[in-house]
Amino acid sequence: MTSTTNNPARHRSLGDHTWQADAVCQSTEYNPVDPEIFFPNPDETAKIATAKSLCGQCPVRRACLDAALEAGTTDGIRGGLTEEERRPLHEKLAHRLDYSRVNATIAGRDIHLTKAERRAVVHAAYRHGLTEQRLAWLLKITEEHAQKLYRETRRALRHRDLDQPAPTTPPPADPDGDHLGRGDFGTAA
Repeated sequence: MTSTTNNPARHRSLGDHTWQADAVCQSTEYNPVDPEIFFPNPDETAKIATAKSLCGQCPVRRACLDAALEAGTTDGIRGGLTEEERRPLHEKLAHRLDYSRVNATIAGRDIHLTKAERRAVVHAAYRHGLTEQRLAWLLKITEEHAQKLYRETRRALRHRDLDQPAPTTPPPADPDGDHLGRGDFGTAA
């Protein structure tokens, strides 16, 4: 029987640009690359094809795309996608909720988070019993703000528990075995 192991996702740390050293688009003495091919006009299909073929060989393509999306970069070809191809991803980024990013943050990694992921970090930190000081450090906020977030989380969990419907119990069985039906009650006068 074959088993597979999924390695944890590797996310860029905030401000980490070390991945760029491994990018295929970096011009070197032995691999001269014209940076202008990554900024073609929409009708320059040959430049676009050349840039995309380089991106297709790049070992840090995903990091490049993440960096472009997280920084809001809308110019040029990044991560193998043109400006037009990245536009829907830019629009969806604010709603991203990647639990591997949440878990990496809880573990202490300093990575870019969306608003949804930041809320998930607060919830996970609260559930794991992390101190307000630790939450403040993880999210780069003040301790007072962390206290406020924990109060809001406690309140939301309390209200969520109150909103749960009460369990319904079946009606008691009739000792004679007769079940009353709708027609057994008559009509109101």
